[in-house]
Amino acid sequence: MVRKKGSFILCGAFLFVAWNALLLLYLWGRPPVGRLGEGGGAEPVGKEEWGAGQGKVVGSGNLAGEVMRLAEEVEVQLERQKELLKQIESHRAQWARQKDVGKREADGGKTTKEVEQKTPVMEPTQAERKQEEPTQKLVATTTSEAKIELTKGTGTAENKLELTSPASPEVVIPVLVIACDRVTVKRSLDRLIQYRPSPPLHPIIVSQDCGHADTARVIRSYGEQLTHISQPDLADIRVRPEHRKFQGYYKIARHYRWALNQIFNAFGYSAVVIVEDDLEVAPDFFEYFRALYPILRDDPSLWCVSAWNDNGRDALVDPSKAHVLHRTDFFPGLGWMLTRDLWAELEPKWPTAFWDDWMRQPEQRRERSCVRPEISRTITFGRKGVSLGQFFDQYLRYIKLNTEFVPFTKQDLSYLLRKNYDQKFIIEVYSAPLVRMEELQGGKLREPGPYRVQYSSRDSFKVFARNLGAMDDLKSGVPRTGYRGVVSFLYRGRRVYLAPPEGWTQYDTSWS
Repeated sequence: MVRKKGSFILCGAFLFVAWNALLLLYLWGRPPVGRLGEGGGAEPVGKEEWGAGQGKVVGSGNLAGEVMRLAEEVEVQLERQKELLKQIESHRAQWARQKDVGKREADGGKTTKEVEQKTPVMEPTQAERKQEEPTQKLVATTTSEAKIELTKGTGTAENKLELTSPASPEVVIPVLVIACDRVTVKRSLDRLIQYRPSPPLHPIIVSQDCGHADTARVIRSYGEQLTHISQPDLADIRVRPEHRKFQGYYKIARHYRWALNQIFNAFGYSAVVIVEDDLEVAPDFFEYFRALYPILRDDPSLWCVSAWNDNGRDALVDPSKAHVLHRTDFFPGLGWMLTRDLWAELEPKWPTAFWDDWMRQPEQRRERSCVRPEISRTITFGRKGVSLGQFFDQYLRYIKLNTEFVPFTKQDLSYLLRKNYDQKFIIEVYSAPLVRMEELQGGKLREPGPYRVQYSSRDSFKVFARNLGAMDDLKSGVPRTGYRGVVSFLYRGRRVYLAPPEGWTQYDTSWS
């Protein structure tokens, strides 16, 4: 397509030059009106003949008419040249845009074209690793329903790739799957591909660490449905002797940094959703993130969108509220979206290990929040990992996965913007009746709720949370799912706000 456009432009330029040459030859060869003067020009005369052999006589009246006719012809020719120049410019711009887009990746569509680009991120075989640098396979697609267009990102000096349909522009949001040595990544990939509404809008990129051959074969078996890249540095990381047992956490942090640099720097995307190889997604997983991208982009008090509810156990969530979303000060992870601007902020200081707890520190969070659902859009099936099953048997295996498709893109989600959310949230929490734990547990409360249980210290929070079935740990002083210190969940079918005293101002990091 690019070669065809280039040939058209060269042909147009040739026609433009040829047209002007013919026009000059035509005017040059016309019989002059008048006689040759000493300066070589044509001087008008009265009734004197010119070209007696032709028997044509040009008088003063004919001279004026001839001049007017020539002027009109020149004007017509200039208009035609102007139109030709406009067409050449239009096709030149289109060709340049198409040439840029040809270097980008989009997955799926009706016509698939594979472009081999030299880069250190292709999945190589063992023999290739020893012989040469790997290459990465990018899949570029075009469809008759949509076109890819390169536009400048707002507020950044970089460009961002957006896929523009005839109706409205839509950003490409890839899914980055962090993989290592789990062949059960197939379960995660099967669901992602099953529920993905548009391959061009949601390309799947699997980044594999560890060099595990069986897992690599599983990933490669999906062919052009995804892109497989490999973290090239598989060496052990030098750590303090007391951290040798945490070697896995160091490798995970290294892998995340490399993979996110690929997403934002090599592929050039403006946002990404990250999942790990032990997560299964809900039917409306893609709908959820697509709808929340504008909220994340436009509200500076947000820094992520997560599909996970830490207190998402079946008994703690309202099954009739699959459409309800919340703000939280706790970084949930486990299926989350971030923007390129946030990565530009985090990457220079990215930690060598324990990246998720590092994200929860106030120096990184900077009083920003995430959006999380009432009912999780991901569940984890990986009991064994670097955390050795921590929390899995007690909490994670009971997380409820949403099964109802919610059309979030057709809903007004502006209530999640901080300016709209906070005032209503505070009123709802602190207008709820304050009750004691004994009243709540004793079944003596007749109203449907909501109710508020107040804690005033780290210990009282942990006791109340544990007795009500919620997670009781805190990171940098922030409780899981907490917003402004408040943890919201169901207890025996009633909404409960486990909340600090009214007038809360900030988290106490010593509570961790």
